[in-house]
Amino acid sequence: MISATMVMELREKTGVGMMDCKKALTETGGDFEKALDYLRKKGLATAAKKSGRKASEGLICSYIHMDKIGVMIELNCETDFVAKTDDYKQLAKDIAMHIAAANPEYIDPAEIPAAVIEREKEIYKDQVKGKPANVIDKIIEGKLEKFYSEKCLLRQAFVKNPDQTVHDLVVEKIAKLGENILVRRFVRYQLGEKQDEA
Repeated sequence: MISATMVMELREKTGVGMMDCKKALTETGGDFEKALDYLRKKGLATAAKKSGRKASEGLICSYIHMDKIGVMIELNCETDFVAKTDDYKQLAKDIAMHIAAANPEYIDPAEIPAAVIEREKEIYKDQVKGKPANVIDKIIEGKLEKFYSEKCLLRQAFVKNPDQTVHDLVVEKIAKLGENILVRRFVRYQLGEKQDEA
């Protein structure tokens, strides 16, 4: 039985996505050291280390869905060489298509304004009134995680493969291409939809 604690511990040690950590532990029968080796062989542990490196090259990709939804994304990497590879261009297209389908509002939780998070917490507190104090925080934390997985691009299940998050998809490409890759920004337009005033 692979516990959530084991998965979290492996994630903290490697920086690799939760699904990949769980898979590594499952494949190695719950052996922590073998799971580390498994991730290293796949290049995912190395990919996580690259995530701190500067990424100022890349490309801007657009995706139009049936003339009704348009997405533009800036995807950054470390070198122009990688930005020109088919794998990298496909990644940009896949993420743009995902944004069109899943309509995220933020790239990751760090982008969410504190006021929005506080408002969500207040709603959750009202929903769990009367529950024992020791479980309220856990329930609120769980609801916040669900909120992040709905609103944040990198936390969403990837539309072409719901078994992995968009973050896991990016980490996979970092491992394959050998450079840090990050989603810098995106914009999504839907026909007839009013844009928020800046």
